[in-house]
This record gives sequence, structure tokens and C-alpha cells, in this order.
Amino acid sequence: MKPIRLLLADASALQRAGLRAVLAQSGGGDLVIAGETGDGGEAVDLARRLLPDVLVADAALPRSDGAAVARAVTAARLPVRVLVMTARDSDDELIEMIAAGATGYLCKDAPQDELVTTIRTVASGGAVITPRVLARVLPRFVAAASAPDTAVTVDLSALTGREREVLIHVARGHTNAEIAEALQVSDTTVKTHVGHMLGKLRLRDRTQAVVLAYETGLIKPGT
Repeated sequence: MKPIRLLLADASALQRAGLRAVLAQSGGGDLVIAGETGDGGEAVDLARRLLPDVLVADAALPRSDGAAVARAVTAARLPVRVLVMTARDSDDELIEMIAAGATGYLCKDAPQDELVTTIRTVASGGAVITPRVLARVLPRFVAAASAPDTAVTVDLSALTGREREVLIHVARGHTNAEIAEALQVSDTTVKTHVGHMLGKLRLRDRTQAVVLAYETGLIKPGT
């Protein structure tokens, strides 16, 4: 199994040490710490130099917070996925992180196995949001979509039937491997469909696809 290279960014050296210990204990040997920092600005610099698979960033980093770090990584088009860890558990913070380009959002008190699973999912191209936070914030997306002055008018007819299926799976948080199994196709085929779907809808990443699927009513909370 190809190692997943991680960059840890947290102002607390104790928190970083705890993360290292958890990942060493629960990671199964495939999670490798490529670097760490306690500063948001340095996190972006290290992301450029080290090109880790996943940057695990505290939402409250000094100098550049988690949102600013995610925004800088996205703007630089680095092949680095950003997983934000938070102690706030805030709906507004989640929306800010999604808008900034983060593809993972997890509470710091999440169980160890959830953290490891989230890192692997984000590294493989998936998007993960803490379930209890997502359950709270989805009604806001639905309400925004139904408001007359903010109704989403994206035309999903540009998608093929299979691309529409893939969008639904992505919106439900399924990984490429899970989608491939459900549709009985290869992982490569799924990646191609995801790329075409994102391109046609002019979306930056899978997280935006999740939001769009709910905003357009393609899927609804609980389905």
C-alpha cells in the first residue's frame, strides 16, 4: 500500500505529539508524517515544498488560520488535500472552510478510528464532514436553495446519466472505490466520471459537488 504523506499544522506542540501518537498507533503503518508546524503561514510554505497528500490543519492556526491555509493551497493549485480539525464545531466555520477549499472537516474530539478513516478518505479523493455537523448545516443549504433570491439555477442536464449517478454517490460521501463497487466499474472509470462531472458543473472539488447536490434538490437530507 502506498504511504499517505501527512503535514501536521497545529499551534500546540502537545496536540501535534498526540496526533503523531494516534496515527502511529492506529494508522496501520501507511500514514507517514512528512513534516509539522505550529504556524499557518509556514504550513502553506511547507505544503509547497513537501507536497504532502494531506495537510491536517487546526482551524485556529496563528498568522493564517485553517481557512486561509486552505484558500492558499487551493489558489496555488497544489496537489494537497486539506483536512481541517476544529474545537469549535461551528456551522459558520464549516461553511467558511468549504468555501476556502477544505475537503475534510473533523472535530478534535472525534474517535481515533474516525480520524484515520477520514485521512484515508480525503487522501483518496473523497470529502468528509463530521456527520453531526453536516446534519445541522444541511437545512441551511436547503433553505438557501429555496429562497427566491438565492435559488440555484445550475443546469444538471449537461451531465450524462452515469455522471448524475456519480454526483449522487459523491454527495452521499462515497469514496471512488465505493462508487466503483456500486456501479460495477473500475476506479479509473469513476475518476473519469468525477472529473467530467466537476468540469461540466464548473466545480472546484467534491465538497462543492456535495453542496450543489443539496442546493439543487438532487438529493435531500436523510436520503
